[in-house]
Amino acid sequence: MIRVQAEDFDVGAELASLSEGNHGIGGIGVFVGLVRDMAGDDKIGALTLEHYPGMTERKLEEIEAEARRRWPLEACLIVHRYGRLEPGDRIVFVATASAHRDAALESCRFLIDWLKTEAPFWKLEETPDGGKWVDARDSDNKAKERWVK
Repeated sequence: MIRVQAEDFDVGAELASLSEGNHGIGGIGVFVGLVRDMAGDDKIGALTLEHYPGMTERKLEEIEAEARRRWPLEACLIVHRYGRLEPGDRIVFVATASAHRDAALESCRFLIDWLKTEAPFWKLEETPDGGKWVDARDSDNKAKERWVK
């Protein structure tokens, strides 16, 4: 399941909903991303995420489908926020559930690595020197490479 939203999310409620009634789940892999107050040496006052509705959801669905193709998942949830977020705000939630922990943990890591490089979001950091668009990082591209088949 994919949700792109401006509103915050409740991690506990999302986890409960993901596994409710499914006793075939033996493990859940979870990642919650937060907005930091620093990027390198730059102090960050806020982060604004932009996206194209429709296009973003389709791309996230493709990424989720790839995870489901690679691992035997019982459930999957990606929640990604957009809009203006401040340091400490939750920005992304990824949870994958499977009968076994390895599939849950590996697929969660895969989804985060691919979201960082493939999801069509544009990030603008508010710094003391003004707004600065965030470029892709080499480390994110290298993390994605481990999953390329």
